[in-house]
Amino acid sequence: MALFGLIGYPLEHSFSKLYFEEKFRSEGLPHRFELFPLQRIEWLPELVMQHSELRGLAVTIPYKQSVISYLQETDERAQSAGAVNCIQIGEVWRGFNTDTIGFEQSLQPLLRKDITSALVLGSGGAAAAVQFVLQQKGIRCVMVSRKKIPGYITYEEVTPEIMQSCLLMVNCTPLGMFPDTLSFPILPYHSITAQHVVYDLVYNPANTRLMQLAQAQGAVVKNGLDMLYLQAEANWEIWKRGL
Repeated sequence: MALFGLIGYPLEHSFSKLYFEEKFRSEGLPHRFELFPLQRIEWLPELVMQHSELRGLAVTIPYKQSVISYLQETDERAQSAGAVNCIQIGEVWRGFNTDTIGFEQSLQPLLRKDITSALVLGSGGAAAAVQFVLQQKGIRCVMVSRKKIPGYITYEEVTPEIMQSCLLMVNCTPLGMFPDTLSFPILPYHSITAQHVVYDLVYNPANTRLMQLAQAQGAVVKNGLDMLYLQAEANWEIWKRGL
């Protein structure tokens, strides 16, 4: 019996345990999946040492970038995105970025030729994965962060003109996630039109406040549930290779 799990903090919002428990049960697999809420990423080696049966970990907020320093190998997507959300554990700890797979596959049906620029909200690992995918598709990214950091603009600097030029907007922040469902990024929403596609990586609730505001302007909206399922399945394909 192998053990798999999720590291991050906090983890109350996670769907992973129920998803993989049901998957293992339906496929007749004897494996277990547990949540490991780590208050500090420095506790990771001790966690793995305590669970000798551990063969794979999913990684979520806030450790998708800081976990890389604990890995011996990372795949090309993880290196390019600068973020890891899947770890295969054996004699060598290998990091992968399946967020890029889930986002790319779930975004594809929404793309149009006139979408040439995107507004990407957030500066964490999910935003890095989204930026990687969009740049691979030739879509220019305007990166937005709460703080003034190189390569990013702040929310206060997002003008109606920027909103109008970026027909795709992707929220990679936890704003609006349960239980803080009334929060949303502060932006000039009146600049959103029916030509816009607004993709919120938040999946709980299914219709976030951000999505509601965009929908009221006629935009096409999507939440992150499809991406979540796709990256979970990609994680499993990686983990089972190590069994």
